[in-house]
Amino acid sequence: MPRAMTASDKDLWGRALSMLLLGFVCYAFPWSVFAAEPETVLRIQGSNTIGAKLGPALVKGMLEEEGMRAIHQTPGDRENEVHILGHDAQGKEIRVELAAHGSSTGFTALKEGSADLAASSRPIKDAEAKDLSTFGDLRSQYAEQVIAIDGLAIILHPDNPLRTLTTAQLAAVFAGEAKTWEELGGKGGAIHLYARDDQSGTYDTFKELVLARQGKSLASTAQRFESNDKLSAAVSGDPQGIGFVGLASINQARALAIADGDSQAMPPSVELIATEDYPLSRRLFIYIKPGEQNRWAQALVHFAQSPRGQAIVDQTGFVAQQVQAIKVQAQQDMPERYRDLATHAQRLSVNFRFQEGSANLDNKALRDVQRVLDYLKQSNKLEQKAVLVGFGDPKADPQRAELLSKLRAMAVRRELAKGGVSLRDVAGLGDELPVAANTAEEGRIRNRRVEVWVY
Repeated sequence: MPRAMTASDKDLWGRALSMLLLGFVCYAFPWSVFAAEPETVLRIQGSNTIGAKLGPALVKGMLEEEGMRAIHQTPGDRENEVHILGHDAQGKEIRVELAAHGSSTGFTALKEGSADLAASSRPIKDAEAKDLSTFGDLRSQYAEQVIAIDGLAIILHPDNPLRTLTTAQLAAVFAGEAKTWEELGGKGGAIHLYARDDQSGTYDTFKELVLARQGKSLASTAQRFESNDKLSAAVSGDPQGIGFVGLASINQARALAIADGDSQAMPPSVELIATEDYPLSRRLFIYIKPGEQNRWAQALVHFAQSPRGQAIVDQTGFVAQQVQAIKVQAQQDMPERYRDLATHAQRLSVNFRFQEGSANLDNKALRDVQRVLDYLKQSNKLEQKAVLVGFGDPKADPQRAELLSKLRAMAVRRELAKGGVSLRDVAGLGDELPVAANTAEEGRIRNRRVEVWVY
């Protein structure tokens, strides 16, 4: 007759069953809750414009390229923070932390050592570059990485009939001087203002391109937001609202066409933002310390500039830097030489611009040289198929303005020649066809550009 189980027997059996069950769970689910705490390999802080969509998408793409598996996103400790997690081939879990509380917070975090990369929707400021100078030159070609082009969209409720505004009118509106839609030629009564918060690179850009250039400050009545998407949702629900957001956050609102100085009113279209002709276009940056040894930081920077990374830029609603040919409609008010190009050639979706106060190409332009070379090679246009057209700001002597614009085009020619390009023509059109007001330095810098046309 079998012996009855004692309490000791039952305890032994219970332990054995528990160990069997644990072994099964660990075999079936090797990345289960029993795994070790994930290792944080990369920390990114800064812009909400980048951190809301683009940053996480680029991180996931980079992790895929690095061979990570089971990549997924979880909320961070606070609003506008996320963690991206993945597992390597051995099942080890790693984590990338993103905090998107505004561009200025990224540079502070770099200085304090609490971030490996700073995401910014504006260039680094002089004071920030000085604070970080112990790490090297944050404005060097290695440290300053332009990962995408964006445009500040001025958004209204979809039913608002207004279609265009000038930057001067925008400044009056957001300073609280223009108080009703009727003052702008529209209708709807009192204007309700929506703006990003003081930590935001989006706000910094708007302040620099619109308010400061008119000597104005943001009205205290504006409602402030940390998130682009929340601001956009508020405007699209308010028939009297107006606000500004990044291009990827227009959502259900409607964007205005904007004119600056003598430029034509331009909508925030992909083509006009890609060339940075749209008055409120801007660059999106990742900043990395010179000599940074974190291989994950290096991998993300490299991935963001790659064709696959730029495809993700496009997919997330921003403007990629891949070069394309654009057909431009010829207009009677164009200079004759330019009108001939518009009739018979196509313009490439890139403008070469220069360091402030210099004839040297800026960091984006130096990378764009290779992008243009790749396009010309792939399109079989290396020999006598491309034309460079330089532009500039007005000078007391129009001939000097024309000469300087041609010298800018010649600087680009020298770089392209290193890659085997033989140009059809190099022209300088002086201060013709401005894309920004020449009353401020920022506008004059934007007008100093070189376009590329191909036959």
